[in-house]
Amino acid sequence: MLKCSRRLGRHVGISIRAGVLFALFLFIEALIWFQRREEVLWIRWSRGDDKKPRDRPTMSEIAIHVENLGKLYRIGELQKYKYKALRDTLSDAVYAPFRAATSLLNGHRPTVSSRLSNNHIWALKDVSFEIKKGEVVGVIGGNGAGKSTLLKILSRIRKQTEGYVRIHGRVGELLEVGTGFHPELTGRENIYLNGAILGMRKKEIDRKFDEIVAFAEIEKFIDTPVKLYSSGMYGRLAFSVAAHLEPDILLVDEVLAVGDAAFQKKCLGKMEDVAHQGRTVLFVSHAMATIQNLCSRAVLLHGGTLRADGPTEPVIQRYLEMVQSDTVLSLDDRTDRQGSGSLRFANFYAVSPSRGVTDTVCTGEDVTIVAEYRANGSALRNVSVSIPFYNHMGQHMFMCWTRMTGQDWAQVGSRGEFRVHIDKFPLMPGRYSVNLFSEVNGTIADWVGNAATLQVIAGDFFGTGYLAPSTHGGVAVHHRWEHVARDDRGLATKGHSSGL
Repeated sequence: MLKCSRRLGRHVGISIRAGVLFALFLFIEALIWFQRREEVLWIRWSRGDDKKPRDRPTMSEIAIHVENLGKLYRIGELQKYKYKALRDTLSDAVYAPFRAATSLLNGHRPTVSSRLSNNHIWALKDVSFEIKKGEVVGVIGGNGAGKSTLLKILSRIRKQTEGYVRIHGRVGELLEVGTGFHPELTGRENIYLNGAILGMRKKEIDRKFDEIVAFAEIEKFIDTPVKLYSSGMYGRLAFSVAAHLEPDILLVDEVLAVGDAAFQKKCLGKMEDVAHQGRTVLFVSHAMATIQNLCSRAVLLHGGTLRADGPTEPVIQRYLEMVQSDTVLSLDDRTDRQGSGSLRFANFYAVSPSRGVTDTVCTGEDVTIVAEYRANGSALRNVSVSIPFYNHMGQHMFMCWTRMTGQDWAQVGSRGEFRVHIDKFPLMPGRYSVNLFSEVNGTIADWVGNAATLQVIAGDFFGTGYLAPSTHGGVAVHHRWEHVARDDRGLATKGHSSGL
């Protein structure tokens, strides 16, 4: 009897200690949660927005609903605190409400600017939009605009700081090469793993398996661990899995650069098929031509805020205007350039017979493009220069390059200008941008993207007074026609040129 009572006492003691430890664990978790929550409370107080999100009825045709979405990042925290012990976290959590109360009692109403300006940054701020089921929407913007952050929140990789998101349907994402893949598992095992994550049954994955492998073109390596795959194989399998496992919503973040041109074309075709099947696609890309061809609607982000939302063409046009306004600086003031600096471009302009020095030329007239430069030090040897031209969609039109024409300079002075003469300027009317690139002794000396813009207006390229619309092509090519008549036996009789 005594042994039983002692054993019972030990069990009771163990249970009490376990209960105390569990209660302490919950208390610590609550304190840590409150310490993290304090940051959001400061934000809500500053906005006077402590109300719950309005309870809007769920529309059956809405796939994604985003309202007042914001994501706040703390910068420099790791550098400031190399290591933060548990007692530090507990201390911050305990004193957080007292700091907030003291500040309010002293009449210092907390604001985002006063509390968060030094060591915080908004990657997204007050972003709201809705996407209907079956829509193909492009997300555009410069680097750091918040595009990838938005997609990571939609795919639940990151949690928003404020606002909320409602998603109706199964989400498949392709945000980075190999996202969701386990490197130690084979390609076959990763296919089934990703399908299970999407909530698919094994029979559904079995039905799609052969199609996934064939699309990715990795039949021989399907049972090889993916850690041994090349980046191209990784990307092909990742896209194939995301596109073929029948998600209701597909999120794609600029990963089509992986793989050769043939596979990129196949990926775009597959995305079009997914869109035509009534699924929703959210596509992030810097390739404006791809966005225009694939998407019926575009969303423009800049500095973490929503700047435009609507039909693709006007949204792209607004983005390009923003990009052009950012490149108004003279070449001397441009800091976003690459190269050793042994040679630096200082000015760019065109010279035409009708306008002299200008930034506007006519299609079909003889034009001279001039790029002034300065070098650090004495004369330079083995100099190569190229000037590529791009249309408003960022598509490469043509390039003038000294190496193509066999005209690299063996030596140039420390100051001067490079001139390229273009007979019958071939670009159709529109606005174009140019890059400036130079090499000295095989090393990049100066490389400036979007160095300048050139406006092209309609001219009499063919000498007929007629020029096809720009929508029929971006380049005018000198050509002539000939007609060849054939008799009943198929033999050529007499050929003659057209009457032009």
